[in-house]
Amino acid sequence: MSDIALDKLPLNSSGKIISLNCSGPLQRRLLDLGLVKNTTIKASLRSPFGDPTAYEVRGCLIALRKEDAHSILISKT
Repeated sequence: MSDIALDKLPLNSSGKIISLNCSGPLQRRLLDLGLVKNTTIKASLRSPFGDPTAYEVRGCLIALRKEDAHSILISKT
């Protein structure tokens, strides 16, 4: 397994969240969306211009901008 930023995860691949490398309102928002340690996340859809990307988390799709996804460290499975 390798540790990468979430924005580098290829489509239809998944990984487990290791940590959030942000603070303040962004960290609170990500935690409220269910992005906590050891949660499985899958890159499902990407917009035509590459930003944002939709990720499947706990059965729901959430869209994250590349700059926000870059602050999430995952372990690729």
